[in-house]
Order: sequence, then structure tokens, then C-alpha cells
Amino acid sequence: MKQYIIKKEQENIRIDKLISELENNISRSSIQRMIENGNILVNNKKVKVSYKVEEKDLVTVEEEEPIEVDLIPQNIPIDVIYEDNDILIVNKAKGMVVHPGNGNPDNTLVNAVMARCKDSLSGIGGKIRPGIVHRIDKDTSGLVIVAKNDKAHIDISNQIKNREIEKTYLALVRGVIKENNAVINMPIGRSTKDRKKMAVDKNGKEAISEFKVIKRYKDYTYVEVKIKTGRTHQIRVHMSEIGHPIVGDTVYSNGKNPFGVIRTNATCIFFRIRTPNNKREGKI
Repeated sequence: MKQYIIKKEQENIRIDKLISELENNISRSSIQRMIENGNILVNNKKVKVSYKVEEKDLVTVEEEEPIEVDLIPQNIPIDVIYEDNDILIVNKAKGMVVHPGNGNPDNTLVNAVMARCKDSLSGIGGKIRPGIVHRIDKDTSGLVIVAKNDKAHIDISNQIKNREIEKTYLALVRGVIKENNAVINMPIGRSTKDRKKMAVDKNGKEAISEFKVIKRYKDYTYVEVKIKTGRTHQIRVHMSEIGHPIVGDTVYSNGKNPFGVIRTNATCIFFRIRTPNNKREGKI
């Protein structure tokens, strides 16, 4: 157990942000979970994640007890692009869910990774997401980073947080885009009309996407999109908002197309990732 007394210069900082600065070996998402579970207290009382500390507050941090993962390893074929002692990078197939959830109790990437890595997976992602540093949509194919230990998980998380890892997607969108390249800077939040969807919202979180036209067709455009932030459905929302939804996307457009594509046609790749162990930078 650790305790901190808040100083004057630390006032008005969100509790989760402050703890992430004081405890750099704990990820932000883990800190938020600890606050919600009562592992982090202020003046011996539970507070909200958004609580802003005051001078002389007593903050107590009680480390979480390791949680046994009761998921079932499944020998599902996966396309491994890179692997070392710290991380595993998998080319996730379109249609595969990253981790178990409502309606998807098994046959996920997590189940497959557990069978391959056995007990060598980070526990920071929580009980249902061992090793998972980030996610991509079920209907998006592309690279997913899996951490084999907590140190690697924190290292990769920090790289993503500090925007050191460039995430690049390839997508076929409807319509012919006139610009050769452009930046879409539109905040994204939960849709007020449909809570299952995201939408451009002035009160949402910052969301920045950069696209470059690779090739134009009669009624479609093939683009490369780099995202500077990682909001849910970011590319799908942004491209739909500018009038060029991704082909096959039935959530943010009608999904109709002559190619028979019935899922979001987007592929994710990564650039300039620094591996935690040997600190090597490279394109994967």
C-alpha cells in the first residue's frame, strides 16, 4: 500500500491522471479500474474517476490482487507477423472479435493467443483481455499488438498514448475524393440518437485522421488513413461525415455496393513501433 498527501501544485488534477504520473508502472486504464473498485481512495473514501484532488488530500493506492483468467485457450489459427519475448503482433482476420464479450464468449483472438502463449501474457488488460494492449473493430482486419508481460504492456501503451506508433489503415470508400490528401479534425463521442454508434460531437473527444488518396475509380476511392488518436469507429465516423463512407459499412451508411462486400472493408497496419526488449524501431 502507498499513500500520497496532495501538495498545492497538484491541486485540480484528475485523480486518474495524477496517479498515472505518480505510479508510472500502472496503466491509465488499470488506474481507472482500481478507482472504480475502491483500490484507490481519497481520504479513505471512494471517489469518481473524474474527481479532482485538493491540497492535503490523502490518496491511498492498494495494489490489485492478481486475477486468475478462467478463459479457455482454443487452437484457432492466427497469422503471426512478429514475435519476441515481450510482444506478439497478429494480423487479425476480418470478422474475428478481439476479446470475449456479450454474444461472443469464445472463438476470439484472446482465446487463440492464450493457446499459443500459455501463461506468458500481460494481466493489465483485465480478466477478459489478457495481453491485449489495444483493439480494432470486429469487421476490421489488420495488426493487433499482444503483450506477453506487464512491462511490455506499459511500454507499448505509453508509445500509443504518446503517439509514437503510427497506425495506418487502408480502405475503399464510396465516391471520388477530389483532394489528394487532407486532415480530418472532428471530435467524436457517443451518438445521442443511437447509443451503439459513435458520432461527430463538439463535446466529444479529440479525433484526428489524415488520409491520402492511393487510387481513384469511377465511383470509389482507395485511401490510406493515418489516425493520430484512437477513438472507437474513428475512421468509419470520419469518412462517413465527409460523405465518403467505407464500402460495406452498414452502420454508418446503407452498406450497398456492387462488390458484395458485407463488412467494413478496412485493413490496419503499423509503422515505427519500438519493441520493448531491444528498443529497436522499425516498420511492421
